[in-house]
Amino acid sequence: MALYEEQTIKIYNSLSNKKETFKPILKGAIGMYVCGPTVYSNVHLGNVRTFMSFDLIFRYFKHLGYKVRYVRNITDAGHLENDADEGEDRIAKKARLESLEPMEVVQEYTVDFHRVLEQFNLLPPSIEPTATGHIIEQIEIIKKILDQGLAYEVNGSVYFDVIAYNKTQHYGILSRRNIEDAIHNTRALDGQSEKRNPQDFALWKKAQPVHIMRWPSPWSEGFPGWHLECTAMSTKYLGEQFDIHGGGMDLKFPHHECEIAQAQAANHKNPVNYWMHGNMLLLNGKKMAKSTGNSILPEEIITGNNTILSKAFPATVARFFMLQAHYRSILDFSNDALLAAEKGYLRLMNSLPVLEEIKASSTSSFDIKPWIQSCYDAMNDDFNSPVLIAQLFEGVKYINQLKEGNAHLTKTDLSEFKRIMHAFIFDVLGLEHVNTQQDGGKLVKVVEMLIEMRNQAREDKNWALSDQIRDELKKVGIQLKDGKEGTTFSL
Repeated sequence: MALYEEQTIKIYNSLSNKKETFKPILKGAIGMYVCGPTVYSNVHLGNVRTFMSFDLIFRYFKHLGYKVRYVRNITDAGHLENDADEGEDRIAKKARLESLEPMEVVQEYTVDFHRVLEQFNLLPPSIEPTATGHIIEQIEIIKKILDQGLAYEVNGSVYFDVIAYNKTQHYGILSRRNIEDAIHNTRALDGQSEKRNPQDFALWKKAQPVHIMRWPSPWSEGFPGWHLECTAMSTKYLGEQFDIHGGGMDLKFPHHECEIAQAQAANHKNPVNYWMHGNMLLLNGKKMAKSTGNSILPEEIITGNNTILSKAFPATVARFFMLQAHYRSILDFSNDALLAAEKGYLRLMNSLPVLEEIKASSTSSFDIKPWIQSCYDAMNDDFNSPVLIAQLFEGVKYINQLKEGNAHLTKTDLSEFKRIMHAFIFDVLGLEHVNTQQDGGKLVKVVEMLIEMRNQAREDKNWALSDQIRDELKKVGIQLKDGKEGTTFSL
């Protein structure tokens, strides 16, 4: 019997707003789609938390023996500056401002995205498709929706007709929105809008002369609407109906609502059985925002090159911190919270070498099976990582009892105990056993000391020594950057 057949998983379904028993469409196989990043800037910590939540889910399904096809897209075109189908394409705007080709922007930030997620030990998805790689599929879906009379073309652009769709379906089923109320509370469109109704959304936009990214279509030379790409790619790789669709809470409306409408209009099927949404990440009790300075990049946590944290933290400690909260709960990121998480992480990791030294006994003084099942029960309850971590700390208590001779286990029980501790810590939670911040903090202090020496050398006009310190640090991968606020560095 496969391990997944022994466990019953409950998933909180955003579509029903309740926990439901998970039943995959195909026995032993799972199709999961997660909305990926729009690659026009560095991936931020909130993104990392969302993708880490679904990495946890991916890892647990794999641990149970499921065959998982995990699709996570890259948005490299079509995402305009706001959800009203107005403004510039975010990637094209970045390219224009920096005098780059759009695909240079895409490449730079896709590489950054992969590098950051690798640092946090996220597994790569099974398939990582791009919006620009699926223009043909998106055009074909638009044709289907037009054929159903649920979209209309105006001046080379195509819009989804929400009012027509809502006559037979419920636009707002996921976000609990009532279209009649939305219509009543919406101001009339100005004369320049091509839309029949404010609620309608773009399936295809005709490109203006200044628009860099454009493709030929039956309606115009233009580009697809942002919502359409996920419908095209999820159905291409997972089928017209699949098991799980995930993303951040902020995508529930309008993005995921539009996905449901598009798929229903094109294929006459509810596309997803379980909708899952991760919650937001705060910084010191406030929403993260670059404009207010209340933000921190993942890289800045690892290097300690920031004004928010007292020192650098390994990525795996930050991962442990984020997994101490349930994926559907708001999490407040702060220096004190990371320091506390580091202590817990060390306690957990330091118990493993002790466990390896425990000698087996001829009898067991306690039953290990209920504890093992409690670990599975935690993950089976909507992937409750904080409860799992609490159970692993119960395991640490057992380790201490075994070490002190107050408990003992047979060879078989001890082997199973070791296996489960390692499986949940490394395979499911995805933690890594690395040199922790004691070492990283020492490195930061050494670099800071060398910067002070360099500053003194510059005051003394000892340019040779100043340049030598900079160049020697650069050789070992530590880059100094001189600015108005002083000298900073990155590891």
